[in-house]
Amino acid sequence: MKPNRRVRVTSPQTRIALARRHRPGQHLLPMPAPADITGARAAFRRQRRIALATMAGLACLVFGTSGLVAALPALDRLQVAGVPASWLVVGVALYPLLLALAIVHVWRAERAEQGDGAPPANDRLRHG
Repeated sequence: MKPNRRVRVTSPQTRIALARRHRPGQHLLPMPAPADITGARAAFRRQRRIALATMAGLACLVFGTSGLVAALPALDRLQVAGVPASWLVVGVALYPLLLALAIVHVWRAERAEQGDGAPPANDRLRHG
């Protein structure tokens, strides 16, 4: 009996990507103007600041929820539909807050990318 020969199977996109890899230089973009570089750096700084704020919020949510469960041992004794309330806090109540944090992060990052950063403090007071 002959052993079956192994055959490599790839998607068409993978084959195209692998074929392009062997011809460097055709996909290179021209160098950006100095003004574009300055704008890109400013956008990067804005998005980095937003990301750090989001990470701080995430840490506060995760560690705060864990701290709440640890600080309130009564949540282990309290049961809702046969499930300890501490499990519900960590497993159910946390996820809508994480979703809200993600939505706010994406909204702020998109505004920063479009250059619609927050208005100066004095404009914020006048408009809202």
